Amino acid sequence: MDRSSGILMPVFSLPGRYGIGSFSEEAYRFVDFLKRAGQSYWQILPLGPTGYGDSPYQSFSTFAGNPYLISLEKLLRDGLLTEEECAQAAGSGDPSSIDYGRLYRERASLLRKAFDRSSHEGTPAYEQFLSDNAFWLEDYALFMACKEMYGGRSLSEWEPAVRDREPAAMAALRTEYAEAIRYHTWVQYVFDAQWKTLKKYANEVGIRIIGDIPIYVSADSADFWAHKELFLLDERGRIRMVAGVPPDGFSADGQMWGNPLYDWDKQAESGYDWWIRRIAKCRELYDVIRIDHFRGFDEFFAIPFGDANAARGHWEKGPGLALFRAIEAALGKTEIIAEDLGYVTDTVRQLVRDTGFPNMKVLEFAFDSRDSTGRMEYLPYRFGHNCVVYTGTHDNETLRGWMDSILPEELAEARAYLAVMTDDPAELVDKMIRMAHSSAADVCIIPLQDYLCLDNSARINRPSTQGQNWQWRVTEEALTPALCERILGLSQLYGRS
Repeated sequence: MDRSSGILMPVFSLPGRYGIGSFSEEAYRFVDFLKRAGQSYWQILPLGPTGYGDSPYQSFSTFAGNPYLISLEKLLRDGLLTEEECAQAAGSGDPSSIDYGRLYRERASLLRKAFDRSSHEGTPAYEQFLSDNAFWLEDYALFMACKEMYGGRSLSEWEPAVRDREPAAMAALRTEYAEAIRYHTWVQYVFDAQWKTLKKYANEVGIRIIGDIPIYVSADSADFWAHKELFLLDERGRIRMVAGVPPDGFSADGQMWGNPLYDWDKQAESGYDWWIRRIAKCRELYDVIRIDHFRGFDEFFAIPFGDANAARGHWEKGPGLALFRAIEAALGKTEIIAEDLGYVTDTVRQLVRDTGFPNMKVLEFAFDSRDSTGRMEYLPYRFGHNCVVYTGTHDNETLRGWMDSILPEELAEARAYLAVMTDDPAELVDKMIRMAHSSAADVCIIPLQDYLCLDNSARINRPSTQGQNWQWRVTEEALTPALCERILGLSQLYGRS
């Protein structure tokens, strides 16, 4: 990755008329904004269909796309929806926030109307899509049909014959819910076509997409349902251990994510086939892949299923370099960013070096006194070239919000480091952004909220909480020519444009 810069901005945070950012004209205008601002990358969050909690990191499938991101305008232009139907979807909600409850209640009925009017079946493009995605598509479409049959209840609550994929039950379901399967297959076809058209446009104007994938899949997902043999289960076929991280200075009880853990021995026996297929799909969707919680490939934290917190968890060995050698042997070189944040050991550092992947540096962490030694890794004078620097990520506070929440001595240290002599918060935000741009890191990625100097009302996610996350949206009025010129000036000044 050459010296360059980009902006972190979820697709769902784009402006637009229909309640959530999508692959609409606003997305193309944002690409144009990036181009004019001298950027090389648009970093997004996972694109998968979201369930309870609306988190893109707890998706119903690691291969499928989120129906909410489909552009209604495009369906309107294709004659599959009417102006009146789309107008009902627009509503009068807050344009700077997402009402997931309304989307859940209303969006599927609109898409079903479009599906009923579509003449996609039998076309060469549709048949090619079915062939290219056969590995996961039927399982996903059937999974979603079952979710509807069970009123949205989690996989663990399904009747045993369906939950355990008994052949007779599966055959009956495929027949009984053939129409629902066809609908969910069509949704994925439309998502795939719209996203790839947008990505092609971005690539043609010089913008590359950094996609984001979580290391783990959800326990309530088609991936787990269809491939249970690849996960750590007990003798009854139930989840034995779940993922998380241990207690530390940031969380007294640790974090319990609840994802089923991979049986890496079984994955190795298959030649890591599932992971190779996963990365191959990501290579279709993105130019660069950021893998969340990279340290889990070196060692993963296993928490007994059913525990209330992470206190009884323990570390086990992951696949290490063998996985990435298998991926490279099958697919060739893949551009990957290793998210190695958190407690980093020497063996994790060695794995990152062995893969050659750039790792991540987050400037907010450099001034966090809860990590007295690890924070030194995030000071720019310690950076090498082969890394990606961020002011913060989707899991962090905005820079402006961070300034309001850190300890007085931490704020004083940041001001001293950046030679900020005033009490103006905008100056400290600007200096932090400049520090990222001026660093030796090959790539600099800044969340859009930090360029806008927004407080924590614009924060994307507060880990280990539910109810107020993944909702922020930018307004079109905020993407001004003046902002574009400022970002371009920084990128040119520090050799990134």
